[in-house]
Amino acid sequence: MTSRAATAIPIESVEVSAYAIPTDAPESDGTLAWDSTTFVLVSIRAGGLVGTGYTYGGTAVATVVGGKLAEVITGEDALQPPARWAGMQHAVRNLGKPGVVAEAISAVDIALWDLRARLLDEPLAVALGSVHDATPIYGSGGFTSYDNATLCKQLCGWADAGIPRVKMKVGRDPEADTGRVSAARAAIGEGIELFVDANGAYHRKQALWWAQCFADFGVRWFEEPVTSDDLEGLRQLTEHGPPGMDIAAGEYGYHLPYFEHMLAAGAVDCLQADVTRALGITGVLKVGALCDARGIDLSLHCAPQISGQVGTAIWHLRHLEYFHDHVRIEGLAFDGVITPEPGGVLRPDRTAPGHGLTVKEADLSEFRVA
Repeated sequence: MTSRAATAIPIESVEVSAYAIPTDAPESDGTLAWDSTTFVLVSIRAGGLVGTGYTYGGTAVATVVGGKLAEVITGEDALQPPARWAGMQHAVRNLGKPGVVAEAISAVDIALWDLRARLLDEPLAVALGSVHDATPIYGSGGFTSYDNATLCKQLCGWADAGIPRVKMKVGRDPEADTGRVSAARAAIGEGIELFVDANGAYHRKQALWWAQCFADFGVRWFEEPVTSDDLEGLRQLTEHGPPGMDIAAGEYGYHLPYFEHMLAAGAVDCLQADVTRALGITGVLKVGALCDARGIDLSLHCAPQISGQVGTAIWHLRHLEYFHDHVRIEGLAFDGVITPEPGGVLRPDRTAPGHGLTVKEADLSEFRVA
């Protein structure tokens, strides 16, 4: 008997759309403020089935998918996502890969992996070769636009749901940060891990001073204390920061050389990567291999419904950022979302083929912008 995988299944069509979804309240971090997030959705059809991928970026991402990437993969074998990924890398040489183009490739690559798993009737976590049953998460939000009452309510909500790690934003108003972190620690108690994220808001010596202050409140994770472009500054924080406090960065990485340079510089104690930015599932698995070679943990950034699947295939996995905005958007966009279990993990549904998500087109339609 011949299996379906023995015969190439040509990609028939690629569709892309974009949606601007308002936040539930004004949001800001150390270096940016926003009131909506653009969600770009890609659907790829082959063999009577559809694979779905997505990213978070501007409408220009949809232009790259529809105007360039669709023609690269249409007619090619849907059962070979890595080959399609390599083809897209060559095709975008003159467009400039980091940024918008990498986000477009990421969305297409996610859709291709979902489609392949559905064609072979496999759960995505199985298709990726999982080494973990579930992906640990930490609750993330704690925006600088929140007053202390709102901040503490959000952090306590995650703690009460059984998530043992929570993260808040710092750096927009440094004079307020001691009070905000103190209030957060008092609200969640000593048994919950508290993380902070400055989004590159501090300068080197300022960041070192704040690291020491945050350590007094039991903070053990300091994300982007300085800009991720300052590898030497990050390295100084890893070497001279408080004992027991990990320095993390990498969420703005778009291709493998970025992550290799960050690791080679000794700039982080734990690397981060975003599956919707870093060239999709295929790209993040390669970032995971870089971490494996150095014995350094990888923490996945946001997009929990796909990252929760990919995390099971990362050997040196630390955890996944369960980001407030993306949790809202993915709950609006999809049926079949996975939700946190006690202990703070996302466990992929191994009874459904692919990533198990179904697009709720009617619910998304009012937000469509492209």
